[in-house]
Amino acid sequence: MLAFATLDVAHGTSRGSAAHDLAFNGATIDGGVFTTVTDWARTAPTWVDDVVKYWSAYGMVVFAVLLVAGWWTARRQPPLTMARVLVAPAAIVLAYGFNLLFKSLVEEVRPCRQLPSTFHVETCAAANDWAFPSNHTVVAFAAATTLWMADRRLGRIAVLAAVAMGFSRVYVGAHYPHDVLAGALVGIAAGAFLTYFGARLITPAVERSRPAHRRKAALTS
Repeated sequence: MLAFATLDVAHGTSRGSAAHDLAFNGATIDGGVFTTVTDWARTAPTWVDDVVKYWSAYGMVVFAVLLVAGWWTARRQPPLTMARVLVAPAAIVLAYGFNLLFKSLVEEVRPCRQLPSTFHVETCAAANDWAFPSNHTVVAFAAATTLWMADRRLGRIAVLAAVAMGFSRVYVGAHYPHDVLAGALVGIAAGAFLTYFGARLITPAVERSRPAHRRKAALTS
């Protein structure tokens, strides 16, 4: 565990909370940027905050739809393309699992707890629900990476959706910007690594499952 005393940003004094004293203080990195973004939310129309809040909570559905679309278009693509789409769910789940482990090692307190006076669209998470890196961002960028490797058109849409997801996590007050940046890097790295090697592993099986391959095998048997 990283043991850093949490500093009061406004007065530079240590807080007495044991939960805060035993966790990494992300506010010292980009707390000012976080406050600027949440101030936008404070002054924005309510409907804008609602749109961002619902996107942040339910936007993952878009990536699921894109993955289904990727599978549909990959049916007539080379076996490697289909293999990349098929390993995508496993790559995303593994990236998420790795990030959970990473978060438990860093133990960065959520900004809504370190900077309670700032505006938060989203309800503050539990005290032991750590912030760094952002799970939502990891999953979004892992999905975008696998889609990019399989289909550039769907990948472009997924990248835009992933960027929007990452921004929304700061906007609603759930994460610091560096949580999102780290989440994007973890998602891209894990997504690319797992998709590349996973697809190579299952491509022969995908090729054997194709009707043309089965017909050829029947003719030569």
